[in-house]
Amino acid sequence: MQTVNIHEAKTHLSRLLEQVANGDEVIIAKAGKPVARLVPLDAAPKKRQLGLLKGKLQVPDDFDAPLTDADLALFEGR
Repeated sequence: MQTVNIHEAKTHLSRLLEQVANGDEVIIAKAGKPVARLVPLDAAPKKRQLGLLKGKLQVPDDFDAPLTDADLALFEGR
């Protein structure tokens, strides 16, 4: 991982972006203190497929029933 100061990053931005596109990471520092990290972007997000889990999950009939006092106490940390 390469570290460059802000002035060098501005001067050589195209070269740094090529390195990042090839999988490298670059840290940009101000007065020797890291302030930003250039990393390659992941591939474009995949399109969601609706109904992927259809028939694989079961929701109980009492799913939205009120919690018992004991269960509620557990959630509230009592």
